[in-house]
Amino acid sequence: MTEVDASGPAGSEARTGYPRSTGSKRGAARRRELLARVTDDLAVNGIVDFSLRRAARAAGTTHKVLLYHFDGAEDLLQQAVLGLRERRISNGLAAAAGPDRESLSARVRALWPVLTGAESHVLDQAIGLAMYDPGRHSGLGRGASQQYLPALLSLCPEHWSDRRKLEVAEMILATLRGFLVDQRTSGDTAGIDAGFEALARALDREEAAAE
Repeated sequence: MTEVDASGPAGSEARTGYPRSTGSKRGAARRRELLARVTDDLAVNGIVDFSLRRAARAAGTTHKVLLYHFDGAEDLLQQAVLGLRERRISNGLAAAAGPDRESLSARVRALWPVLTGAESHVLDQAIGLAMYDPGRHSGLGRGASQQYLPALLSLCPEHWSDRRKLEVAEMILATLRGFLVDQRTSGDTAGIDAGFEALARALDREEAAAE
């Protein structure tokens, strides 16, 4: 599903002897700039046929310049996916922070449209690749929960114990993942809506019990 750049098989670029850009503020800034451009391209065009040459075109540079800053196509892809998740989380938290989001269920409701937004198909592709070929693409899925959990923990009422926050956050994460898979594979919006109402009631009961 993912095309590796014509310069060689996955990971070979990291052994070409190109220098790394570590340890330099200017290099770090350039790396962030390139990664942002590649991430924007990924958000629009998805993972299928991703390659160093495509990334170079999107970034307005050459694949050799990318190899100066990244350890090959898969490293760049992984970093871009991580960046997309961070964008998704940041946008979700902003939506959940509205003035009418007093309850946990209201905050989760506000989060849902962000999770199903335009970039969701790319992150679905990333998880699919990680499941299809974990030996090669495990980095695309590894740590996804660690990215999402802090955001979900922050939505829980502040006075809850750490254990209760973790339990509820894990429940929300697993349930929303199930809804996302169902939406992508079946398109059963009515079933998802019904399930979401059940989730909201469960969160309301959880919040009431903790008072």
